Amino acid sequence: MDLRREQFGNNFAWGVSAAAYQTEGAHLAYGKGPSIWDEFTSRKGRIRNNEHAAVSCDFYHHYHHDLALMRSMKIPNFRFSLAWSRIFPEGTGQVNKAGVDFYKRMIDFCLELEIEPWVTLYHWDLPLALERKGGWTNREMINWFGEYVDFCIRQFGDRVNKWMVLNEPMVFTGAGYFLGLHAPGRKGLKNFLAAAHHAALCQAEGGRIIRSVNSSAKIGTTFSASQVTPQTGSELDLQAAEKIDLLLNRSFIEPLLGLGYPYHELKALQRMEVFIRDGDEQKLAFPMDFIGIQNYTREVACYSYFTPLVQARIVRADQRNATHTLMNWEVYPESIHHVLKRFGAYKNIPELIVTENGAAFRDEVINGRVRDEGRKQYLQQYLAEVLRAKTEGVNVRGYFVWSFTDNFEWAEGYSPRFGLVYIDYATQKRIIKSSGQWYSNFLERKSETAIIRNISPSLNRN
Repeated sequence: MDLRREQFGNNFAWGVSAAAYQTEGAHLAYGKGPSIWDEFTSRKGRIRNNEHAAVSCDFYHHYHHDLALMRSMKIPNFRFSLAWSRIFPEGTGQVNKAGVDFYKRMIDFCLELEIEPWVTLYHWDLPLALERKGGWTNREMINWFGEYVDFCIRQFGDRVNKWMVLNEPMVFTGAGYFLGLHAPGRKGLKNFLAAAHHAALCQAEGGRIIRSVNSSAKIGTTFSASQVTPQTGSELDLQAAEKIDLLLNRSFIEPLLGLGYPYHELKALQRMEVFIRDGDEQKLAFPMDFIGIQNYTREVACYSYFTPLVQARIVRADQRNATHTLMNWEVYPESIHHVLKRFGAYKNIPELIVTENGAAFRDEVINGRVRDEGRKQYLQQYLAEVLRAKTEGVNVRGYFVWSFTDNFEWAEGYSPRFGLVYIDYATQKRIIKSSGQWYSNFLERKSETAIIRNISPSLNRN
């Protein structure tokens, strides 16, 4: 596939993404407090093979090596998150100086290597102490989160210009407070609606705090988004697809844009009104500088009489005999084009940046190499659809691969590997995969052999 970096323009941001809990390790070291994921992974049967991220990629101790590897691959932007409980072990109050110093050292090394840091303030790892007070279901979260955001901007704002408030609020509220599949493992519509409303308030309030402290910062937030199509052309399946689309794609972007919740279109969501106070509708809105779009697949929906509340369900990729990744996500490149066009059509939408896109396949080390042609092809196909959206007028300004290295994939443990760089978790050895070599070549616009030759042999060995 003949894709060239220059086709996207000179001001297009290229990078990779990661998250603190999935990569850092050192989970209770150097003054860090426990997060909801530290507790959740300790419960037997919650995570595949009862795995956890106590060590994971050990990025905390390997960040010099990993960032140098990133630099050698010519990757100019790194999106990562801060671990809230590494900075505030109890969520509020006492600051952990060791945690603050770690992020300062890491950010400084990014800048030394001419890698721009893009920081996500919340990527799902709520301090456990706050969850014991109700977590996202407690309206006090707005104050707790505000204290955390204000502190981070004052501490790191002289080094960091690009900020993202939340990562995928529909996922962490839906999977964590409605389905119980993710931390903290709570279930029920009431928990979900409270958590979702407080998260929506926090994403706007976080933006206001950042702007008040640092008016020159570039502020965004990120949403998981998928094209949703009906399984058949029946009226019931069409209605089911509309309901799933509302939940997955519209619930957080529309209040942020000042359009309010779309809950009048879905009766079950109308119960959110009990958590809404006077003035909340206005507080939900904030003019972000960019919106992060995170797309991997499409979803196919059908009518389901026995599914409570929505009477709709998602038909899994394997049930449809669709080509899919190890996450059972359909490989459907057109989905990212659809999502970019869809979000780009909102009135007053800011620029869009693809802050996550990638795939998990069954990677194997053979003779010291990882030939992941499936991932390489996936990235090329999805990037072609990003370019198509851009040439059709969508204001998309960046693309970040998920992820730089393999990591702990939440409830799925370590089996799904998303990285451009392979991690041997037993030895902490890093190996650049074929997809990583392709991405490096794409960014460098040199031959792959030149790229491979320029990468330090020691970085491939360790």
